[in-house]
Amino acid sequence: MAEFKYDIVQELGVLSERSGWTKELNLISWNERAPKFDIRDWSPNRSKMGKGVTLTLEEVTALRELISSLK
Repeated sequence: MAEFKYDIVQELGVLSERSGWTKELNLISWNERAPKFDIRDWSPNRSKMGKGVTLTLEEVTALRELISSLK
């Protein structure tokens, strides 16, 4: 499996916590590329991460519009 690097540029917030793991929204630079919004689970000391999803600003904006249209 290929090695990858990441840098948490900005911690935006914790969405939930379960068994010590937190689901977080962060701005992360993957492999020294432009930062993207990232939602994923992290272990208590961030030594492990779960699967997540990364979104561009345009995708986050579209998601916000979809959520705000819910009734």
